[in-house]
Amino acid sequence: MRIALIGSADFGKAALEAFLDRGDEIVAVFCPPDNPKSSKPEVLKEAAIAMGLTPLQFASLKSPEAAQAMIDSQADICVMAYVLQFVPQELCKIPKHGTIQYHPSLLPKYRGPSAINWAIALGEEKTGLTIFRPSDGLDEGEVILQKEVIIGPDDTLGKIYFDYLFPIGIKALLEAADLVVAGKHQEIVQDESQANYEGWFDANAAQIHWASHISQIYNLIRACNPAPGAWTKFGEQKVQIYDCHKHVAGTFGAVKGKPGEVTQITLDSFFVTCHGGQIEVLKAKGAAGKVNGAELAKEINLQVGQSFAL
Repeated sequence: MRIALIGSADFGKAALEAFLDRGDEIVAVFCPPDNPKSSKPEVLKEAAIAMGLTPLQFASLKSPEAAQAMIDSQADICVMAYVLQFVPQELCKIPKHGTIQYHPSLLPKYRGPSAINWAIALGEEKTGLTIFRPSDGLDEGEVILQKEVIIGPDDTLGKIYFDYLFPIGIKALLEAADLVVAGKHQEIVQDESQANYEGWFDANAAQIHWASHISQIYNLIRACNPAPGAWTKFGEQKVQIYDCHKHVAGTFGAVKGKPGEVTQITLDSFFVTCHGGQIEVLKAKGAAGKVNGAELAKEINLQVGQSFAL
């Protein structure tokens, strides 16, 4: 099979390696332009060069040069794996069997760039991935294949992506490419009545509001671990919280302190009160990098009875 790949980052690299490992021919690799502000090389670009391929980098994939490069590749199918540039339909339709794309949610739910973050933050117990036909809308094309993934009550963004959605997604791209090229696939129009779209899960979305319910705060911290990192403020000091435990208050008598108040500092953690219980902070980041909760408390001179900003 002749594969044209449009992608970036580790997921793009893994897709490239997977198709090559099983004997497919990679006839074009489209990578984003070099970022002059980044000190790190683009992962897919570096991988392509290491494999003797010449990566194609266009400022816009709408350009005639990009279209000509796709024509020249004579690809059977184009595979999109972690694409940050807009890909026009004119380009998608050039390969003999068109283009397929990966998205880490069960479309039409959680369209957008931060699908996993939002699903965890909103307390979903299930997510998944979709291989679909890209359209000029964002994540709106016909569905070819889907795989479900359970979100455990303590799962973080990192676990759901790296343990499940990443490796299963690579296999799903291979499976979908085979089905499409063999003409054995179905294309199902998405049900717009079930659709939702969210934007980037950015720093504003990652702020902890200690007056919220403990489950909301716990889900937020899980959704931001490892990135972008749920954060709060102690005075003027910004603190990002990563690993934590949730301690639910079962009775009125179990309630300690007010929302945002530190009620206990142990040998490796500290406790913060919120509605419905307490968050035990196990790993956090202040000015000196990630440390355990007790080390962070020492770093910022945190004492029992003091409070984080609500």
